[in-house]
Amino acid sequence: MQAQEVLRQLRIPELDDFRQYVRGFPTNALMGMGAFAAITTYWFATRPKALKPPCDLGLQSVELPGGERARRSVLCEDGSYLTHYYDDARTLYEVFLRGLRVSNNGPCLGSRKPNQPYEWQTYKEVIDRGECIGSALLHRGHSHTGDKFIGIFSQNRPEWTITELACYTYSLVAVPLYDTLGAEAIDYIIDRADISTVICDVPEKARMILDCVSGKARVVKMIILIEAFDSDLVTRAKENGIEILSLKELEVRIRIGFPPKPNDQALICFTSGTTGYPKGAMISHENVVCNTGAFIKLTKETLKPTSKDVAISFLPLAHMFERVVEYVVLVHGARIGYFQGDIRLLMDDLKTLQPTVFPVVPRLLNRMFDKVFGQANTPLKRWLLDFAFRRKEAELKNGVVRKDSMWDTLIFKKVQASLGGRVRLMITGAAPVSPTILTFLRAALGCQFYEGYGQTECTAGCTMSMPGDWSAGHVGPPLPCNAVKLVDVAEMNYLAANGEGEVCVKGPNVFQGYLKDPDRTAEAIDKDGWLHTGDIGKWLPNGTLKVIDRKKHIFKLAQGEYIAPEKIETIYVRSDPVAQVFVHGDSLQACLVGIVVPDPDFLPIWAKKKGFEGSYSELCDNKDVKKAILEDILNLGKETGLKSFEQVRDIVLHPEMFSIQNGLLTPTLKAKRTELRSHFREQIDELYAKIKM
Repeated sequence: MQAQEVLRQLRIPELDDFRQYVRGFPTNALMGMGAFAAITTYWFATRPKALKPPCDLGLQSVELPGGERARRSVLCEDGSYLTHYYDDARTLYEVFLRGLRVSNNGPCLGSRKPNQPYEWQTYKEVIDRGECIGSALLHRGHSHTGDKFIGIFSQNRPEWTITELACYTYSLVAVPLYDTLGAEAIDYIIDRADISTVICDVPEKARMILDCVSGKARVVKMIILIEAFDSDLVTRAKENGIEILSLKELEVRIRIGFPPKPNDQALICFTSGTTGYPKGAMISHENVVCNTGAFIKLTKETLKPTSKDVAISFLPLAHMFERVVEYVVLVHGARIGYFQGDIRLLMDDLKTLQPTVFPVVPRLLNRMFDKVFGQANTPLKRWLLDFAFRRKEAELKNGVVRKDSMWDTLIFKKVQASLGGRVRLMITGAAPVSPTILTFLRAALGCQFYEGYGQTECTAGCTMSMPGDWSAGHVGPPLPCNAVKLVDVAEMNYLAANGEGEVCVKGPNVFQGYLKDPDRTAEAIDKDGWLHTGDIGKWLPNGTLKVIDRKKHIFKLAQGEYIAPEKIETIYVRSDPVAQVFVHGDSLQACLVGIVVPDPDFLPIWAKKKGFEGSYSELCDNKDVKKAILEDILNLGKETGLKSFEQVRDIVLHPEMFSIQNGLLTPTLKAKRTELRSHFREQIDELYAKIKM
């Protein structure tokens, strides 16, 4: 009897589901009944249970009283914003104390050397070291009422978090620095925040600080180094009136604790910005704690975090996204393992650490997606991968998240093992994620995978997808710590009455303003306390938010049409051969032009299908290849509803990626539009000259 006949004779519940499950198997080729019976038995024995969302997804957000067209999470109790989740953890200092209690002094921070296991410091060891370092800073003249800003210039490592805790123990304020800002920006931050002490990890960063202050009357008086340094560095520092100390020297036993209050400043987070000098966002303890509590509130019942959880720390600690994730871990007495400092060794760290919590950014997700599909290098492997994904995707649509299905065993176990095999929570933010990639990785990795949206000015997040809603293409409803409203952007035809407009946020996660910059603070936060993000959002029918555009970089063409280039770039970059795009236009021109960086990995494959041969550089110089790519991106624009004036008229293919190193991207990988315009001025002028001929 053929397998199809067995299907017809089965009279059991969920038969339609089962038919869907086996659809695509080569049943017409008389698949052996033993194999078919095994599949049948396995399927019914491992039927999973759907993950229930914490509330009705159709009621994720409601309008606020008082006539404002704003929305808040239905998890806000009594109409109030969530300011904290645990009563005994209302400041970041108290987060560590709670972690000590609930973990029973378990492992807290861990690191490793190449080819070695992780070595752990307990919560008490971390807290003791924080107290020692903090008290030493007070002993050397710092205070919460005067010289309170402490610079931290280091890669992710235990000492980063310990020195941050040292600040919080004595109500000092941490000011993260990172070298991708560049020497000029670091010099600006030191001046802006009057930083007299900088804690560095390696001598190279101390030299960078000295380069900034050399020959100038500067406020820096002390540099503290985590790694070993030589006498030449000490001599050079003395010539500039600066003392060099090791972190070990600083750890003295003078404890006169002065713990902070929730509204006290915790840190100054300088945002890179796409133009001008960085802005110092003043973040309070309550800002971070309420953002942390909102995530816990949303996921507490489905994740059930415990002291057994382990997080991998590799995303920059100078950014708020990573910090909030880490405090979610620490408040539950769980542990954080730091990567070795080399992103190329991250997969080795993951296999050794076996984390359960894994925060990621879109570019890493893209690499994971490309790697999985790159291994499916035959038609049969690609068919099996696609079929397995469709089966897991069908489970996702029913709220099922698991990694014990047959498809996990046969297809996805390898990619799960590459992350250590124990990941149960992933969260991404910082930039939009392709819905295709997000859905595929949710299915392949079989863990709860959340996408959030926010910015430094609202601490980290203001919306996040909810447990049980594993659909993609949106960033979820408002978090319980804030309300979100959309306001009219009439010049772009986005109207709040139509459920579209600029995303504005209000709640205890909204920052305290920019350091010594009242004008830019007033631009960001209006008189009613609403933070204006500059992003354009759209409410979807189930109460979730979709970010569809960007207000900040709009400009007019010669005929008066408003253009939002980032929206166009987001569409064009979906083209298979395209890695990066810069769309340019201005009020003196009647049309748009673009600079396109082809994808070095996919361009040769794509070009070969189109009949073009050659190396990457040869293909970039090929006029017919350029014409084919232009046609492809224009078709994408047409399919997604771009108006004719929103489409580029012509492009240039550029073989070098925009990067932080060449000054064309910010440290958060956003386009520096002024620099891009200046860098490609010659090519842009040539394009317009040809168009006018």
